Amino acid sequence: MQTSLHRRKIALFVYFLIPGLALASWVTRTPAIRDAIGASIAQMGMVLTGLSVGSMCGVLLSGYIIKKRGTKFTMLFGLSMVCISLISMAWGVIEGQQPLVGLGLGFFGFGVGTTEIAINMDAAFVEQETGQHVMHTLHGCFSLGTLVGALLGLAANYFDVPVRVHLLGVFVVAVFLLLKFSVPIPGGLGKEDGSAQQTLQLAHAQTSVWRDPRVLMIGFIVFAMALAEGAAYDWLPILLVDEHGFSAALGSMIFVVFAAVMTIGRFAGGVLLKRFGRLVLMRSSIALVVLGVACIALGQSQTLAAWAVVCWGLGAALGFPMALSAAAEGGGQMGERVKAVAIIGYVALLVGPPALGFVGHAFGLRGAMLIVAGLAFAAIFLTSAMRSPRLPLATVAA
Repeated sequence: MQTSLHRRKIALFVYFLIPGLALASWVTRTPAIRDAIGASIAQMGMVLTGLSVGSMCGVLLSGYIIKKRGTKFTMLFGLSMVCISLISMAWGVIEGQQPLVGLGLGFFGFGVGTTEIAINMDAAFVEQETGQHVMHTLHGCFSLGTLVGALLGLAANYFDVPVRVHLLGVFVVAVFLLLKFSVPIPGGLGKEDGSAQQTLQLAHAQTSVWRDPRVLMIGFIVFAMALAEGAAYDWLPILLVDEHGFSAALGSMIFVVFAAVMTIGRFAGGVLLKRFGRLVLMRSSIALVVLGVACIALGQSQTLAAWAVVCWGLGAALGFPMALSAAAEGGGQMGERVKAVAIIGYVALLVGPPALGFVGHAFGLRGAMLIVAGLAFAAIFLTSAMRSPRLPLATVAA
């Protein structure tokens, strides 16, 4: 039993790594992709709208797919869409067509929106079964994927590897990992049995969690922190190149630093949580996000911008996973609470950043980043929701 649970955790970690790898692979090539399809900042915002639409569809349909087919099917289906997205984006670059790249981003958003909610739900059940913190390591694997993808993108930029070759290579690796680690994950988790009584109970649970003030407060925190993370993934290389005068290669290198800091922060999450506790760590994380993003938005020095990226990455590292772990606590309806907070987080992570492109067109990318800093600053006043709730005696006894 212990061995199968360990193999299940490893499979979940690998499945969380794949979207990070795919994400960083195209993020580090965004200046080259933009040039290949001849897109302005506003047009890139339109291209990234594909990511928004796909993400919204994936997030909204994820619960339905999980209920009908379970978390394992949802993961495999979503990751297959992520793989298809790489093919579509490579095709769009070959043809120089903005709509094809936008379609690829739509596939990517749909795939990530469905699979990562399923993985987070599965990981929350693993946390409950083992009594161990898993979320920070899970999201650390996503960051590890972004780090590996960013390093590959940096090398591809340095050696002038064509974008199409780069993306097709990542596609092959992603398909291999998808097939290799599918067996250890049990099927049927989260699947509805179809009985009228369970359907009624599930509908009531879904309604009640969205009325829970604690869930909504955690949801706002995760929205702000996930938006900060997503804004870096979508806009940081272009922001560094266009607004701070870095070369494309150096901008990619600094993005590698961001990904590395995120990865280190998440894998160190267990030690930090034991040392400082969730509440102090969340407040510190938010403060670092505000400082880093504000310095990027308002500063003029390249040195300051580079250090601000470090603060941004450290601050964003643990916000999302800590919020999901907090949502899992509180008695019954754990799966519904985690799903609700995850939906909010992935809307922010995947849908929010493309919307910043339209703000950036009107007020500049620096102005758009001030929105990110402002939301993070507001979130710090809601962090009391991160405390573990006091359960009724009957619940504890059960």
